[in-house]
Amino acid sequence: MDTAQDTSRNTARVLVVGIDGVRLDLLPELATPHLDGIARAGFLAPVEVDSVTPTMSGPCWTTIVTGVGVAKHGVWANRFDGNRLDVFPDFTTRLAAECGRRTFAVGGWAPLFLAQQGGPLFVAPARLAYIAPREDTPEGWEEVDEKVTAEAEHLLGVDDDLHAGFVYLGAVDETAHFLGCGPEYRRSIEAADRRLGRLLTAVRQRPGHATEDWTVIVVTDHGHRDEGGHGGRSPQERTAWIAACGPGLPAGTAPSALHHADVAAHVYTALGITPDPHWTLDGTAFTA
Repeated sequence: MDTAQDTSRNTARVLVVGIDGVRLDLLPELATPHLDGIARAGFLAPVEVDSVTPTMSGPCWTTIVTGVGVAKHGVWANRFDGNRLDVFPDFTTRLAAECGRRTFAVGGWAPLFLAQQGGPLFVAPARLAYIAPREDTPEGWEEVDEKVTAEAEHLLGVDDDLHAGFVYLGAVDETAHFLGCGPEYRRSIEAADRRLGRLLTAVRQRPGHATEDWTVIVVTDHGHRDEGGHGGRSPQERTAWIAACGPGLPAGTAPSALHHADVAAHVYTALGITPDPHWTLDGTAFTA
């Protein structure tokens, strides 16, 4: 198999943090200093889930990490049966298998990481960690996100050769499903921001950080109705967002017309990798 052209310096690194189900319209009301810092250093901009993609976690996260839409990757719901991830793998798998890069993926939603419900989405990063919830409650998912964050901090700290990673935080979405988008949901978003802050600290504390060029991307997959729930086409459900900062992303210059597929495309660009034509990505880098 052909490999992509690699024009990067060894200093390029990328961290993608996926926070499930965060409504864009509520962010200005909340204490999210770490997300705000990324937005100031780069941008935070809306993403509209396209008309053919269900506003569900399965198809949206698959588009985000593969760089292609539902018509190519074949994930149409929260079951991943019938997917084409062998042809259109996630960026952590593709970077490891085709580009010789050290990658990781960590999180607590089973079909992303395990052979369940037609998964996994993350097939073969260099390192993978799944943390199961103790119970399917908002409190149980907050515990999962705490452990996921701790595991990601560990991976960021011990792997000197790391090039890219994906961290999935699911408690915000689960809280909305159980309790709607009220005070508990808002507190969960603020807790996710504190975990984002811990990840950013782990990046800064890497022994080689002074010689590394980090791109950080934070993304949500969909929104929620006020009462909790998604899957429809209301503005609250189909409005997502991307925040990013790093080399080539000047502060205050948000790209127009962002798409979820742009995340994986920018990961490759940030690492200096020119995608091979056989990848047939639908997304483009944020700087394009």
